[in-house]
Amino acid sequence: MRAIMLFAAILIGLGTVMAQMADKMTATTPAMASASIGLAPEVAPAPIRSVSIPRDSRGHFQTDARIDGQRIGFMVDTGASVIALNETSAARFGLRPVPADYKVTVSTANGTIKAARTRLAMVEIGGLIVRDVDAMVLPDAALSENLLGLSFLSKLKRFEYSNGTMVLEQ
Repeated sequence: MRAIMLFAAILIGLGTVMAQMADKMTATTPAMASASIGLAPEVAPAPIRSVSIPRDSRGHFQTDARIDGQRIGFMVDTGASVIALNETSAARFGLRPVPADYKVTVSTANGTIKAARTRLAMVEIGGLIVRDVDAMVLPDAALSENLLGLSFLSKLKRFEYSNGTMVLEQ
């Protein structure tokens, strides 16, 4: 009986030593522990894209954009709620509202006018791409220059005026 008890004690001691060795062999670092519980690894942030638009001789910020592959000139207007296009520019990429579409009354620097509401699938300026942008088409007589308004600008990461330059960042 004493031999059985001694044999059992040796097995218990050997089991304890083996368990400690197994723990050391499978020890995890904090990084391994977070990976083993399913945390996603950190992903590098996307590069920041920006466009700088210098002030022209009149003090305005003029830039070109692409809408449906067509180059359209714009004046950046932080006071405009939406992109405002004149009929001639809108027609260049196939947008031709009929008279019944001019239902929205808008206030401009030249007074109030009826405009046609629309949505642009994509507007690109110097590599900055904004999708699904609200816009309005105004008669040519009411709008000599297209306006790049807040419906585009507010979808950017930031826009600011600094040292005579308008910076758009995405």
